[in-house]
Amino acid sequence: MSAGQVRYDNLTPDVRKVIFRSRLREENPKWTALREFYGFSPFYCEPGLRGAHEKGGVEGPVGYFRRNYLTPVPRAVTLGDLNQQITVFEERELESRIGSRIRTIGQDFAREAPHLLPLPPDPFETAMTFQPRVDRYSRITVKMCSYSVPVRFIDRKVTVHLTGDTLVVFDNRREIARHARLCQARRPRLGALGPRPLPGSAAAQARRPGPL
Repeated sequence: MSAGQVRYDNLTPDVRKVIFRSRLREENPKWTALREFYGFSPFYCEPGLRGAHEKGGVEGPVGYFRRNYLTPVPRAVTLGDLNQQITVFEERELESRIGSRIRTIGQDFAREAPHLLPLPPDPFETAMTFQPRVDRYSRITVKMCSYSVPVRFIDRKVTVHLTGDTLVVFDNRREIARHARLCQARRPRLGALGPRPLPGSAAAQARRPGPL
């Protein structure tokens, strides 16, 4: 991780509000927790034209990478697959040079690496937490999507951890269901990920087949 200050534009996931004509920002609480977890401080650029000179060569390299490696859009089955492809693209750039610099990107990084901070032993928890109540159909609703849980939890509150691709349901600290996250609103997800059968809606339907 970078040590000290890291320069940022006023991107929406991080900054809720720019305090009038100052460097102060009202930050998203999740962003504040992330930077404190990894131990770096953001330096926010001035918004609009006043801060154009502060952004350096950030947006240019982003466009370069998009044009050279993300056009056309890469095909990937999972997020992990896409990340692996991007890692390969980045490794190709290690032999490139920026402008008329003598050293390559890889050589410059090797000089800077000893000054970076080590990563924490545990990863940062990115999941959002919810506490929905299980309805009479043995389902919970999170972000306008329904997911099944075991029937014995009907009319009880459970704890849900929602990440970008997975939803995990807990009763206290015990995991009771796990689903792939749905992307379309008002879509049900029955059953569970993994080899274990989920005694959820299927069990309820076996007892009361009429609703089908």
